[in-house]
Amino acid sequence: MVEQDYEGTRRVKKVLIIDDEEKLRTLLARIVSLEGFEVWQAADCKSALKKLEQSEADVVLCDVKLPDGNGVELTKAIKTLYPLTEIIVLTAYGNIPDGVLAIKNGAFDYITKGDDNNRIIPLLHRAIEKAELARRVSHLESQLADKQSFDTIIGHSKSLLEAIELAKKVAVTDTSVLLTGETGTGKEVFARAIHLASPRSNKHFVAVNCSAFSKELMESELFGHKAGAFTGATRDKKGLFEEAHNGTIFLDEIGEMAPELQAKLLRVLESVEFHKVGDSKTTEVNVRVIAATNRDLEKEIESGHFRQDLFYRLSVFQIKLPPLRERVADIEPLTLYFMQYFSKKINKKITSLSVEFVEALKRHNFPGNIRELKNIMERSIILADGETLSLQNLPVELQFPFQEGKTYSTFDLAGMEKMHIQKVMNYTNGNKTEAARLLNIALTTLYRKLDEYQIR
Repeated sequence: MVEQDYEGTRRVKKVLIIDDEEKLRTLLARIVSLEGFEVWQAADCKSALKKLEQSEADVVLCDVKLPDGNGVELTKAIKTLYPLTEIIVLTAYGNIPDGVLAIKNGAFDYITKGDDNNRIIPLLHRAIEKAELARRVSHLESQLADKQSFDTIIGHSKSLLEAIELAKKVAVTDTSVLLTGETGTGKEVFARAIHLASPRSNKHFVAVNCSAFSKELMESELFGHKAGAFTGATRDKKGLFEEAHNGTIFLDEIGEMAPELQAKLLRVLESVEFHKVGDSKTTEVNVRVIAATNRDLEKEIESGHFRQDLFYRLSVFQIKLPPLRERVADIEPLTLYFMQYFSKKINKKITSLSVEFVEALKRHNFPGNIRELKNIMERSIILADGETLSLQNLPVELQFPFQEGKTYSTFDLAGMEKMHIQKVMNYTNGNKTEAARLLNIALTTLYRKLDEYQIR
């Protein structure tokens, strides 16, 4: 049976028949092939799973009694490995408990051979339709995940687009990735985007900050422990590597990891296994590692703080994220995004940005990068009175050099005075009487200066 599939290509639908009775299996294969399907045959569980490894089937017709297992249990195994494959269970001796368990294990239907022969072909077509629909949905979800993953990265500067292009190329592989760049440049956003665009997107993405735990606690967090391994370990604990099995683990601030743990991480990368704290047995995992750092790891290697062999393992594919000061063209779209985000979160109607507001942000150096811009925008929206964010909503150190078109130097008295008054007003939470007292000026003088400098 040839159908137009979701990618616009034409493919033959595949059916796998699993039955140890060769004559019945061959006869059924003949009948199914006359319907236009590509048919494979297997006589037992082992050979069936091997054929599915070679190429996934759309539908499986499976007998209950097999030489090396039970078809009802095999149904569960196949649905776990190949969730988009539909399974019709066949039995010579139908009974209700087996039928219920088969459906519970994910079977499309459960029928009795002989009595229900006339049902097989119509049932097969319905199972094919369901499998095709599931594949279409999966394909659309995959497209949507890919769109969401990289479309969440806002900006169109050349340096950013180059980093995104590299990330897209490595996402579809299982290669380890090292993200480098200053604090606040969006390394975790990139890591999540890579995961969502990868074949592991339907599995866990586990993020851990390597600087957030002590050496002892970090080992337990990453690799887990057995009950009694140390004081307070009252029960077995699964580590983050196990949580990320078949998915992705993101190791942020990898340059902060203790040397002893670096050695253990290297073992995981090389042998895909590790020992839990207090356990003599090894635990195997299948995990993709994405690491990130704001340190120069090559200098850390020279100083003896980071293992060279681990660096080579982690940096198979390295992506450097540009700082915000090198992405000035991206400041306005990021600002608009945060304006919409925080307006909704804080429940304020903010609809626009003044030209002076945007220009002041563009001239700022942003040592804290996107994280700093995010914090500035949240604060500005909290302070805003109208629907437009204006220069006065920015922190005073960003606004005073550009007030009323003037450019003050750091030695300019007016600029310094404005900054000092703003700081005192912030300190008194807007209490003008208290601010005038602290400034040792008359309240009328303070009002005049507030008006002159447009301090709110």
